Amino acid sequence: MGDKRTWIENLIGEFTESSADNTLRNAAGDPAWDAPLVGFSGGADPLYEFFKKDIGEFYWTPAEIFRATFPGNDARAEDLTVISWVLPQTGKTRRENRGDLFPSESWARSRVYGEAFNGKLAQHLAEVLTSAGFPALAPSFSPHWGWCDSENYGTASNWSERHTAYVSGLGTFGLCDGLITARGKAMRCGSVVTKIRLEPTKRPYASRSQYCSFLNESGCGRCIERCPVGAITMVGHNKEKCRKFLKIVSDRSLREFGFESYGCGLCQTGVPCESGIPAAENS
Repeated sequence: MGDKRTWIENLIGEFTESSADNTLRNAAGDPAWDAPLVGFSGGADPLYEFFKKDIGEFYWTPAEIFRATFPGNDARAEDLTVISWVLPQTGKTRRENRGDLFPSESWARSRVYGEAFNGKLAQHLAEVLTSAGFPALAPSFSPHWGWCDSENYGTASNWSERHTAYVSGLGTFGLCDGLITARGKAMRCGSVVTKIRLEPTKRPYASRSQYCSFLNESGCGRCIERCPVGAITMVGHNKEKCRKFLKIVSDRSLREFGFESYGCGLCQTGVPCESGIPAAENS
């Protein structure tokens, strides 16, 4: 098997490149995602315990969701690795989503059909790892996954792919709560927890918002202008305003595109961090 990190990176990359499910299911047969980024974090990383305290007791540590899935397995937190990946939007989808009022059809398709592929990628990786002797699961696709009320953040899930990617060295948060990665903020991410010890990816940043120009007081704030309903302001992201707009987006998608999608992404496109890390924050 050789180097296990490389083996896992290749599994994710090859499945993304070759799977017929990586598609927007449009007439052109466009792919949903470009080549992925992959990162690793340890199951005992202190940030997972921090999230549990900060977000809420309902938030899973890797060990908690692993034991819930494999109740007969006595794995310790330090025996586990969290594999995280970023699926960047294609250039075509990003360009088409730079309008000012509603998301494009390609973006809506990526949210539905692209996310369906994301789930298949997670399932595929978990199955291959488990078959190889490394029990694995995809937390966001677990029957135990769900939404809860966070005292600090309102509605929150018990596992966040963006937070996991942050721990795994793949990016930092922006003003709109999106994750800014080396391939930008226009992306989706996923993860798998597995019983295998791997060297974690070194986090190339010192704070949770290092890549955001606005939060580092070097200008920008373009995502504020991009939101058509004012859900992003100088103080951050208003989830309730965003959620209400997504209901409008969903109704429009069903009416105009023939399928239901609440994908928006206007704050992820037409911004300096759309496809990479702003230069000032990457120095």
